[in-house]
Amino acid sequence: MLTYDAIKAEAQQAAYEAATDLLDKWYGGEDQGACGFAWVNVKPEHKGNTKAGKSERAILRRMGFELDWTGKEFQWWNPSNLGVQNVDSKHAGAVACARVLKAHGFRAYASSRLD
Repeated sequence: MLTYDAIKAEAQQAAYEAATDLLDKWYGGEDQGACGFAWVNVKPEHKGNTKAGKSERAILRRMGFELDWTGKEFQWWNPSNLGVQNVDSKHAGAVACARVLKAHGFRAYASSRLD
């Protein structure tokens, strides 16, 4: 049985590999192109005032997610932890991270925006 730390590590590794792969293939490994940000959102399944909802939110916080500006979803900014500004590579990492999280039952999706 996987722990939540193991799930986070798997998601972060997938994000890093996807981001660096795209950066290498499209940009020759250089930080060029459009600048921006990318993140993964997770929408909790249970209401926050229930026992299941409180547990779910505690798990997300323990995994490093932070409450977004709406107060309803949780975000993980730059899950690839890649120190570049290229939005394409960061978005590819966020998509890969969301896929791993979905495979483990989270309602996750990737988002990005230009800077």
